[in-house]
Amino acid sequence: MASILKLSKAVANLGKNNNALQVLRCASAKAQHKEALLNVPPTKVTTLPSGIRVATEDWGSQTATVGIWIDAGSRYENAKNNGVAHFMEHMAFKGTGKRTQSQLEIEIEDLGAQLNAYTSREQTVYYSKCLSKDVPKAIEILSDIVQNAKLGEGEIERERGVILREMQEVESNLQEVVFDHLHAIAYQGTPLANTILGPTANIKSISSTDLRSYLDNHYKASRIVVAGAGGVNHDDLVKLAESSLCKLDNNYTGEVPTLEPCRYTGAEIRVRDDSLPLAHIAIAVEGAGWSDPDTLTLMVASTLLGAWDRSQASAKQNATTLARASGEGDLCHSYQSFNTCYKDTGLWGVYFVSDPLKIEDMIFNVQQEFMRLATSVTEGEVDRAKALLTANTLLQLDTTTAVCEDIGRQLLCYGRRLPPNELTHRIASITAQNVRDVCYKYIYDRCPAVAAVGPVEQLPDYTRIRASMYWLRV
Repeated sequence: MASILKLSKAVANLGKNNNALQVLRCASAKAQHKEALLNVPPTKVTTLPSGIRVATEDWGSQTATVGIWIDAGSRYENAKNNGVAHFMEHMAFKGTGKRTQSQLEIEIEDLGAQLNAYTSREQTVYYSKCLSKDVPKAIEILSDIVQNAKLGEGEIERERGVILREMQEVESNLQEVVFDHLHAIAYQGTPLANTILGPTANIKSISSTDLRSYLDNHYKASRIVVAGAGGVNHDDLVKLAESSLCKLDNNYTGEVPTLEPCRYTGAEIRVRDDSLPLAHIAIAVEGAGWSDPDTLTLMVASTLLGAWDRSQASAKQNATTLARASGEGDLCHSYQSFNTCYKDTGLWGVYFVSDPLKIEDMIFNVQQEFMRLATSVTEGEVDRAKALLTANTLLQLDTTTAVCEDIGRQLLCYGRRLPPNELTHRIASITAQNVRDVCYKYIYDRCPAVAAVGPVEQLPDYTRIRASMYWLRV
């Protein structure tokens, strides 16, 4: 009896010691978290009277990236002017009312800076990477480009040919082709079905009037974010934006552009071409928009699917179930998961490149993994995926350009910048049950969108693919 009492006391003391150890660990973690917060420069945001938002993250470094993010892309176009946003981006560097194209190029070269731009389905971006002391000059040049583009007939004709050649390059990239087809079939009859470059007929017919109309009706102050990262003083950038972008207002000459809901449709498109050696296939379901609370959980689920190609080491060493199946069974040459987000919708799925005779087996394994994520994914797998997603997210924010892009995009999508510590905390709070619940909501028994290009005769019929989006269990 005495020995039993001693044992119970020892167990009680052990419990107390463990509790004390947990308290110490918790306090240590909180201290480290607080210290990390102190070392992260805040994202400062100021809204000008015109509606332009100015946001910065000042590291005090010798270099900086500054840019102008505009809430305008191919999603705001229609069948008649599809391609005009991308065309406008090209024309921005062809001279302004103050500078010719050569003068613009010389000024940028004299600064040793980089000037670039891109157009997506929802945004148009102009940005410059430069020395911190040259930020005022970079902002002045970017402002001139956005407000005073010349849009001369000669420049338009020359750029028309450049864009048509760019379209040929895109058409030779089968991954780009598959994703354009995937959007066209998943969002058929809506603006998200449009390609960013637009159809050839539109590129050949877009005029200076079309460009000017688009510029006047979309490049508005309330739709613009001026972002800076690196060696950028917030107050100075606010003053620069206020003085340099004074021409921008919120007076619309035409119909006010609005973000129309884009209806998702489960369907398929097959472009069979037996002259190609490999099949390129994407299978997706409707995902969540940027501001949806399920977005991060879907990102974890996408990380669980992973990516693989034959250039990697043996698939047996890969922690991802689909990668091991793909490599060991020689099911594909490569695959990658994706989670493409827009403001109110998204596409979540897998893209793979496979030999024609392996298509059916690869589709089977992909869909088996879809069902496993929705029903039986384990806590250990989710912990590994969360660690990988957190590391990838933070590693992508190690340059001024990446941080500047993150600030600009998030302000347009969320209305605020999500600091990295908040993002990592949200990821860390996701459990296996969360993943199963969200995957069940978005994947289980949902109609997929399928786009396939190449020798795709062995791709199962759509009704079979749809029937494999759920499990019948006894």
